[in-house]
Amino acid sequence: MLNISHNKLNKKVDLSSYKSSKKVLEKEHYAYFNRFLAVFAIILIVIVFLPWTQTISSVGYVTTLTPEQRPQTIQSPIPGKVEKWYVREGDFVEKGDTILFISEIKNEYFDPDLVARTDLQVRAKANSVESYSQKVAALGNQIAALNNERILKLKQAENKRIQAGLKIKSDSIDYEASKTNLSIAQRQYERTLSLQQEGLKAVTDVEEKRLKLQETEAKLISQENKLLASRNELLNAQIELSRLEATYADKISKAQSDRATAQSAQYDSEAAVSKLENSRTNYEIRNDLYYIRAPQAGYINKAIIGGIGETFKEGQKLVGITPSNYDIAVETYVKPIDLPLIHLDEKVRVQFDGWPSIVFSGWPNNSLGTFGARVVAIENYISPNGKYRILLAPDKEEQSWPEALRVGSGANTMALLEDVPIWYELWRKLNGFPPDYYTPKADAETTKK
Repeated sequence: MLNISHNKLNKKVDLSSYKSSKKVLEKEHYAYFNRFLAVFAIILIVIVFLPWTQTISSVGYVTTLTPEQRPQTIQSPIPGKVEKWYVREGDFVEKGDTILFISEIKNEYFDPDLVARTDLQVRAKANSVESYSQKVAALGNQIAALNNERILKLKQAENKRIQAGLKIKSDSIDYEASKTNLSIAQRQYERTLSLQQEGLKAVTDVEEKRLKLQETEAKLISQENKLLASRNELLNAQIELSRLEATYADKISKAQSDRATAQSAQYDSEAAVSKLENSRTNYEIRNDLYYIRAPQAGYINKAIIGGIGETFKEGQKLVGITPSNYDIAVETYVKPIDLPLIHLDEKVRVQFDGWPSIVFSGWPNNSLGTFGARVVAIENYISPNGKYRILLAPDKEEQSWPEALRVGSGANTMALLEDVPIWYELWRKLNGFPPDYYTPKADAETTKK
């Protein structure tokens, strides 16, 4: 009753005479309720002191442990046109199996005999290199011959110069002798002339002496001419020696220049041969690239470039392939605030999409349908989604992961941290505090040491 009126009904009417009143008023229902509250309070107190495992929950997906085992696309390093497909989507291929054949679309590679023609060019240039090599050898022999000839010619000219010098000495001696004879003839003539004037000699004697004096003077002049001629021969020998030096230096220099030119042409030809061989090898490798082959054993997922005659650029994706052999892993992401709590080899529980499970976040040991994992990699740079990437591998000490798992399926992960009372965990979550800083036992012992 609301007791709105001042008239008290319970004072005027006896409620105990009614059956409904007897059932309600005469029984002490509050006693049972009090007992229930007391038991519930005791249970609640016990529960809040039970241990609770702090966890870091995140969402990820199934991937592979190593990059080479992940699904990939096959590209062509050269542009081309699709000519023939050898597989269908879903086919299994071994490593090296041909997937499709492409043809050339660049006009500089249209020639089907391009490799053979390039090989002919290589041979021609190789012969040119051999010819230049022979020319260089011939010019080397010519230079050696010119050096030998120069030595002989210089010796010959030197001998002529020595002979001219000796002849000058001989003519000088004859010239001096002629001068002595002239002086003697002059004195004899003067003495005979004096005697003839004194009457002691005849005129004929004077004339003989005069004639002898004149002959001696003529011999002196002749001998002087010979001396001058000998000196001219010496000068000519010296000039000839210098001329031979200059002539052979010029010939040898010209031969050396021709040899250097031949060597330069030889090196250019060798460079051309190397370039042509490089082009030939590139053409051979390019011809082999017309066959797109499987890089590893796996299943063909999707033909990105389909049909026949469709063209594509270099590096464009042609077909997807999933490796047949791979080690399963889970890729998940954690918030930056939780990153310091994650360590390598730390235990994590994983719940896969499609597998029935009953998960108790704080009691992972009592959860059903979850699988054990360990942290094998922690990315040090933040991802575009604002979180840090963590890679998980199966825990070998626990139940193995389902064989039916496929790369790309979803997964929920729980990293296991400290064990705390439930009341502490409730208090932490109500206040928005992060989990307690956690250091694995092994790391703690190492730090302590």
